[in-house]
Amino acid sequence: MSTEQKIKGSTRSYSYNLLRERILHLQLEPGTKISEKEIADELNVSRTPVREAFMKLAEEELLDIIPQSGTVVSRINLTHVEEGRFIREKLEKEIVALACDQFDEESRFRIEANIAMQELCTAQKHYYRLFELDEEFHQILFHATGKARTWKLMQQLNFNRLRLLRLSRDSDWDNIILTHKEIYWLIIHKKREQAMKVMEKHLSQVVVEQDLLKEEYPHYFI
Repeated sequence: MSTEQKIKGSTRSYSYNLLRERILHLQLEPGTKISEKEIADELNVSRTPVREAFMKLAEEELLDIIPQSGTVVSRINLTHVEEGRFIREKLEKEIVALACDQFDEESRFRIEANIAMQELCTAQKHYYRLFELDEEFHQILFHATGKARTWKLMQQLNFNRLRLLRLSRDSDWDNIILTHKEIYWLIIHKKREQAMKVMEKHLSQVVVEQDLLKEEYPHYFI
């Protein structure tokens, strides 16, 4: 691969990752109109890698590219959210069941450190970092059970914007952390059935709150 191709590839990846993070973290709110030229100027890159990043984000249903009109950040589709939640619930129930038999010392250390950091973020009301640690908690479970590729595939479910919005409302963060602690305790004590039930309830909570979120942020949803 030539140097020019490498630079182009890295610029495309950078543009894509930056825009995706802004969208998922709601720094670019649903319904916001954006342009290739403005993003390219901001990032000091050509429009080609930005256009390619836009196309990839459109495939992930995070951008709507409308001919003769422009590009807007996709609104949150609650039907798609529910589908993502359904898939994640079914997978993670099985993951915690596997974890009851496969959790090693390194995974225990990582989970305990993760929960300690969650508590610190709650005290400081740093919900962006809490969201990242929440994701990391679940990721550790997948890695501990040899399902890292499954975790990577699951990131395409378009589920995270609603979860982050939920955290940003100053939801019951302490309860989320207590649930993580309970799941961990059930795993290390090999209580498979209980762990599966708690995980199912944990992942269904976002559905309970989605009507409140839709009422508060109607312009975010379709």
